[in-house]
Amino acid sequence: MTATETGAEAQIPPGAVAPGLTAGQRIKAILGGSAGNLVEWYDWFVYSAFAVYFSSHFFPGGDDLAGLLKTMAVFAVGFFARPLGAWLMGLYADRAGRKTALTAAVTLMCGGSLIIAILPGYDSIGVAAPILLVVARILQGLSVGGEYGASATYLSEMAGRRRRGFWSSFQFVTMIMGQLLAVGLLALLQLTMDRAALEEWGWRIPFLIGSAMAVVVFWIRSRMEESQSYENAKAAGAERARTVMLFLNYPKQTLTIFGFTAGGSLAFYAFTTYMPKFLTGTAGFEGPTATAVTAGALVVYLFALPFFGWLSDHWGRKATLYIAFGGGALAAFPALSILAVNQNPWVAFGLVSMMVILMSGYNAVSAVVKAELFPANVRALGVALPYGMATATFGGTAEPIALAFKHAGNESGFYVYVALGLLMAFLIVFLLPDNRKHSLILED
Repeated sequence: MTATETGAEAQIPPGAVAPGLTAGQRIKAILGGSAGNLVEWYDWFVYSAFAVYFSSHFFPGGDDLAGLLKTMAVFAVGFFARPLGAWLMGLYADRAGRKTALTAAVTLMCGGSLIIAILPGYDSIGVAAPILLVVARILQGLSVGGEYGASATYLSEMAGRRRRGFWSSFQFVTMIMGQLLAVGLLALLQLTMDRAALEEWGWRIPFLIGSAMAVVVFWIRSRMEESQSYENAKAAGAERARTVMLFLNYPKQTLTIFGFTAGGSLAFYAFTTYMPKFLTGTAGFEGPTATAVTAGALVVYLFALPFFGWLSDHWGRKATLYIAFGGGALAAFPALSILAVNQNPWVAFGLVSMMVILMSGYNAVSAVVKAELFPANVRALGVALPYGMATATFGGTAEPIALAFKHAGNESGFYVYVALGLLMAFLIVFLLPDNRKHSLILED
């Protein structure tokens, strides 16, 4: 689908396109747009990283696995708020601007983290404790759902045509940095505090830190530049974004994004967020060792992402997606099977690193491949809504499904589930247009 066929060219009024950004301006925009992304995802992942320490506060009982299942079900509830956040913030970003939506998103995250940090337990306020925990996760889900579409759109629009894959990969780089920061803080607290102290009050520390960082990011985002793509669409009087436009005007793009995001999100959460629990609960590693293996693999992930982003600028987005989903579909089952019985942390590190390197082929271009499918007036909504729906359905349920398979004594069923999700995504990539010919981001 070309720009002419979608009417995207009409969104650029004569003389409205500003000269390309200088390297300094571009880096400033990328850093400004991604700083909040780091904090958003730090706050999001802290919940999962510290769940084993605070689950008994909100879901008391003798069965630790059952309590953890309930706590991770709340994690999934936050995911199901993400499509709503994606929808609301996507519309808001397309109508009021990327900068305004990004500032609103980080405000919601700050509120959710602060609630969890100071929330009394079940012993103090009874059933209100888990209810308020759900409310806090819904706020965070709304925030992250809105953050993804707005930041993916902003970074893709500010990245520049020649290196759009490379620069937009920093959305996921900062996402991994947020997760790494959460895991690193977990490792630090595990080394400096005993388990009893962590379960009593230490788990509140990362949520307090997250709410404080969100305040700083609010200040940074309030001073960001708006993207030229949004300004051009606004100046041209482009049609205001409406939800029905996605399904009437862009049904193929919307369904395609949903499909390959489902597989990518499932694999991402299986090999990152769930991995420390898998290594301790299934492979039998000590908590600090499992955390160190996961953190080391995240560092590898961090460097693989910009490489694959750069590669996509030369080979095209589809090439890196084929590597990610094809390689991942073949490797997922044997990797998880070996990890389940392996006792060597270096082998575990190598296997998890292999999987995240493969997944970098998807995550590096996750933002830009979606943004390039839509014109500016509906781009944030088009990026966010199908992504949020797929992530809620497959990513948000990855840990509860894995734990349910484990509880049923059929853990290998989860390995099959992950491999099939990646295979589905691999087949869907065939439907994508070649971004080198059909990108709808028209500004440099």
